[in-house]
Amino acid sequence: MSGPDRLVAGGQVLMPDGLHPVDIGLSGGRIAGIYARGTAPPARDRIDATGLTVLPGLVDIHFHVRAPAYPERGTVQSETRAAAAGGVTTIFEMPISKPCCSTPDEVARRLTHFAGNAVVNFGLYAAPGDLTEASRDAMKALGIVAWKIFTTPAPSGREDEFEGLAFPDEADQYRALELLAQTGLPLVVHAESAALLGLFGDRAANLDAASATTHTAARPAVCEAVAVAKLLAMNMRAQARLHIAHVTSAQTVSVLRGFAGTSDFTAETCPQYLFATEADVARAGIYAKVNPPIRSQGDQDALWQAIDDGIIDFVTTDHAPFSQAEKKAAEGNFLTAPPGVPGIEFILPAMLDAVAAGRLSLERAHDLVCANGARRFGIYPAKGAILPGSDADLVLVDLAQDTVISASALQTHAREVAHLYEGRRLRGKVMQTLVAGNTVFDRGSVTGAPGHGRHVRP
Repeated sequence: MSGPDRLVAGGQVLMPDGLHPVDIGLSGGRIAGIYARGTAPPARDRIDATGLTVLPGLVDIHFHVRAPAYPERGTVQSETRAAAAGGVTTIFEMPISKPCCSTPDEVARRLTHFAGNAVVNFGLYAAPGDLTEASRDAMKALGIVAWKIFTTPAPSGREDEFEGLAFPDEADQYRALELLAQTGLPLVVHAESAALLGLFGDRAANLDAASATTHTAARPAVCEAVAVAKLLAMNMRAQARLHIAHVTSAQTVSVLRGFAGTSDFTAETCPQYLFATEADVARAGIYAKVNPPIRSQGDQDALWQAIDDGIIDFVTTDHAPFSQAEKKAAEGNFLTAPPGVPGIEFILPAMLDAVAAGRLSLERAHDLVCANGARRFGIYPAKGAILPGSDADLVLVDLAQDTVISASALQTHAREVAHLYEGRRLRGKVMQTLVAGNTVFDRGSVTGAPGHGRHVRP
């Protein structure tokens, strides 16, 4: 019997039941075998992981590049290169594009575009569009990974990007829950109350637009909490596989606790809410504006407690690059600045830093950013696990080295607007990333070719 094509040897390997000093054989893009140290058959190639920890490559279930629209913000190539540098081997792309990814034709067009350009694996979200069974079924048949809606109206001037995605009316939200429950795919919701955003937005119009507190005044936590409560109440009847995106507040955590067990729902938060507060936003200015806003230390503490308690089981990037020109044009105006920060190269070092600080175990940290998402979205254990037969998507990390976030070292096209994390020193460093057994990032250099990533379907 011939040996594997490649052997990853000498490292501590994170398997579903914990760390093990084993070697991993890779063949044909998959894990061909897991061997006690020194017992593997000869391989044609060897990757020395001595002193490193080998993890399943991350699965980021909340990612935006908006391609093929807006190349000035980033392209599939630039942002999946950044994913490779961050140890992320699978990204799930949200449906905001121009036009919105809410029709079978647009899903097919984006699939073709991503397939030719992605350095890492990708799955596509779709918006439910016209809420008809015919359109729904056609998009599902194309292999989308999940659905996405907003409970907010389309931003002014961007109506075509949100056509079939924005459902501020509760009746339409319920129709979406009911229609999409039948597909068995998760429905991810950006949840803020449209009516309350209107109220607080009008009040904030009289405040100092240059102040970070004006953004939180325009979108206070009650907007999020009310929208989440209504969705969860509706889902007690609709019984969709509901997933609440980017939870930011203690108030929303309380709502999630109150509805625990009432339907099949899950919730995520993001590094910007776990590792930054409104004080960091004040320092970085409009470059740190995200929707919903980054809030207080008390809110951050509540999010960590929700992770400890299993109320929140997912940490995602909500990676959303904008161009420097777009951000700079809104300098000093939190009400008009585009919302989003690049985070794909921050998430793994940040979570490893939390492990180093004793806030999380390595196993729990990895579940939050990888295995739980793979399970929830139906791609586990092909993704999210190191097991015989799993895909050979791996990341080698050095838990003893530091990562210093610097614009000059980032791969994202949005490196010039990464002010929120600039200068952060984090314990833990991505050394090498493999997709389908091939190295796509190695010690500071992206080596993966466009088109290497593959379409992931549940």
